[in-house]
Formats: sequence, C-alpha cells, structure tokens
Amino acid sequence: MVQAYILIQTEVGRARDVAGSIGDIAGVVRVDAVTGPYDVVVLTEAKTVDELGKLIVSKVQMVPGITRTLTCSVVRL
Repeated sequence: MVQAYILIQTEVGRARDVAGSIGDIAGVVRVDAVTGPYDVVVLTEAKTVDELGKLIVSKVQMVPGITRTLTCSVVRL
C-alpha cells in the first residue's frame, strides 16, 4: 500500500466544502481542516504509485474550490 499526504490551499471560505467533498472519494483515509498556509490536509492510499497519482489528479484536484495542492509521499525509514 502506498500513502501520501496532500496539503491543499482553497479559495477563501471554501475549506469546509472542499474537506466535505474530498471525504467522499475512495482512497481517502482521513481529511482534516487545519490552520496555517494550507487549509485542508488529506491522507490518501492506493495499491500503487500510479493509482495514487490518478486518484490525486483525476479526483482530488478536480474538487471545486481548490487552488493549489502539494503531495507528500509517505516513506518507511
């Protein structure tokens, strides 16, 4: 299983809507609204890196209200 955190910036006032929409996407493990430079943090997982990429590009980034994302892959050290 491959996991990644997605740090999301949203349009002003849209964090709640974005978090709610993302929570319904298959492959999303956890969604949290946060303070700081990002508005929403999402933990995702998939079977492969390619599946994870497709999840991020074709589902998460398509949610209305998102202005920018930063994906941080989880590594096992």
